Amino acid sequence: MGGTFDPVHNGHLAVAQQARERFSLEKVLFIPNREPPHKKPYAVTPAQMRFEMVLLATAGRPGFEASRIELERPGSSYTIDTLKDLRRQLGNEAELFFITGADAVKEILTWKEPHRIVELCELIAATRPGSDLSDLEQAIGPDLMSHVHALEWPGLNVSSTLIRERAARGLPIDDLTPPAVAAYILDHGLYR
Repeated sequence: MGGTFDPVHNGHLAVAQQARERFSLEKVLFIPNREPPHKKPYAVTPAQMRFEMVLLATAGRPGFEASRIELERPGSSYTIDTLKDLRRQLGNEAELFFITGADAVKEILTWKEPHRIVELCELIAATRPGSDLSDLEQAIGPDLMSHVHALEWPGLNVSSTLIRERAARGLPIDDLTPPAVAAYILDHGLYR
């Protein structure tokens, strides 16, 4: 599961658990990107802090693991590079899935080597409740769409943006993200 995770929240964890169960995944790696290529670096919390929040969120949860794979590689974080690294580490026998938001999947043609991505993995496109994916195939084409599996976001109306906005206004975020992550945000004065 890749993303900015700025911050990781209960919705990410719920989607990961649902994907793990539905697709019989042995493990879900949470991979915070080092330098998101589609976001301006100054607008993102430092990668190490985002990794630490992911580490806190996944601690003690069977089948979940925080990964530094993109943090250890310099430069922008491209999904294709991560998938190639994972393929080298895990071998050709491993079946890989990439879990991300459906909104991100709609932009896959702007990603680096999109057709190679679907050669290395299947995509799990998490949708928010009530989202309409009818335009997804039109956006990415039938070849890529044949590698996409929709997974409805399990009814949690939460986003990293909402958490940042609430934290900036001094409002509680305890019900939106794991308690250890909420404490980390407060202790480090993030999003203020």
